[in-house]
Amino acid sequence: MTDLEKHVNRPGRDKIIKDVRKKIDELGITYIYFQFISVTGRNVGKGIPADHWERIAEKGFQLVYGATANLFVDRHKNYIGYGPEAKELVGIPDPETFVQIPWDKRVARVYCTCFRNREERENPGGHLTSDCRGNLRIHHEEFTKKHKGLKLRIGTEPEMMWLTRNQDGTPTGKGFSKPYCYHIDQFESLRPVFMKVIEYSNAMGLDMIQGDHEDAPGQLELNWMFDDVLRNADRLSTYRQICAQVAREHGIIACFMTKPFMGVSASGCHTNMSLWKGGTEKVKKLHHKSLPGVEGVFTYVEGGTNTFMPDTKDVQLPGKIGLKSIGGVMKHLPALTAIGSSTVNSYRRLWDQGFWAPVYADWGYQNRTCGLRVSAPGRFEYRSVDSMHNPYLMGSALLKAFDDGITNNIDPGKPESRNIYEAQKAGKDVKKLPLSLGEALDRLKEDKVIQSAMPDEMYKVFHWYKNDEWEKFLGATTQWDLDTYLDCLP
Repeated sequence: MTDLEKHVNRPGRDKIIKDVRKKIDELGITYIYFQFISVTGRNVGKGIPADHWERIAEKGFQLVYGATANLFVDRHKNYIGYGPEAKELVGIPDPETFVQIPWDKRVARVYCTCFRNREERENPGGHLTSDCRGNLRIHHEEFTKKHKGLKLRIGTEPEMMWLTRNQDGTPTGKGFSKPYCYHIDQFESLRPVFMKVIEYSNAMGLDMIQGDHEDAPGQLELNWMFDDVLRNADRLSTYRQICAQVAREHGIIACFMTKPFMGVSASGCHTNMSLWKGGTEKVKKLHHKSLPGVEGVFTYVEGGTNTFMPDTKDVQLPGKIGLKSIGGVMKHLPALTAIGSSTVNSYRRLWDQGFWAPVYADWGYQNRTCGLRVSAPGRFEYRSVDSMHNPYLMGSALLKAFDDGITNNIDPGKPESRNIYEAQKAGKDVKKLPLSLGEALDRLKEDKVIQSAMPDEMYKVFHWYKNDEWEKFLGATTQWDLDTYLDCLP
């Protein structure tokens, strides 16, 4: 039996497919977006009338392999990852992700897992390794089996900026609000925007828990409850779609670019993580009398045993599994940076160090000058992740780092309690993270553990895509070049 057949025939799937049909009929849905995730974290896929739900649920749909690389061409005009002669992938919907789209209730969305074409000569119907969402599911299952039930739960803190447009629709280059952190009046100025985001988020399964105005112009952070690593990645992807729609409705820009303005804070996406055993799956109705989707979209895991909790008298020090996990992440931070800071612009954030830029490969309790911060008993925060990262690649990479740390008993060293800059003045030697995309890609190329999070075609596609991005930047004349050299003599 092929990987595709196993996925289609997994226990309980037939029932959820029937539940989806009931929701289609109950909600009056006529059209469905069948989505999967590209190498950059972009939602790609096809739209298909809801009348064909059962057929697509069984057989799937086909799309060119190169869609996993956004069907982009490199600087030499070659299609990234796959040429025009490549077969077409098969996208199989995961019915537990079916939900109505609140801004047009005739339309629904479902995430898909991708497979090799059934007619391929090699590995027909096999898992498509350039499917980062499918990879994350597989890696999490393998990790849980190896480590006796341990499961990764993630909470993300996506910062982004709401920017204005001119009357002709062009960007003004200005934020909607003033750069005042935690300022309620500036938060209030964006209330029509963020309340619509929250409304749509609740309708699509995001249990929103808090929000605030951040340091930069128009910069907001809205958070939802942490959960299983795959479901959280789906929710971050959904959140980005929601913000894009709200921006269209209000005639502004939902900017997830890491550093659109120098001299003010960038947009990070601090990633909080912990490893758990046990727990109970619970459906949260989120103010709905009848759910606008299947239960899986509104499901969160609660309870269980958090293995990162302190197991000594020191209430600030993580437990043994937590320390080993930190050790694994610390060892692989240079390579992880290529995934968490995945664009050329990401490194503008790391160079602008006056804004607590997390550039140092160290860790500590409540220490925001370190790349890793134990933010509370039972979890730690990876700080150098930014708002442009692909959460599916990040989740897989963290699982590989955790596995290395736990398996090989990696000691993270003593936590740093001092401001890292003061510690350096006192003589501490602290390594910096890579400070360019090119350097980070080199570190990833050397790190086989983190590479294993992107098996076979996935690493090929990622490296090709991102290395080409770096080379395009190196080959481009920027405004800085013009300002610096245009009218000067040697």
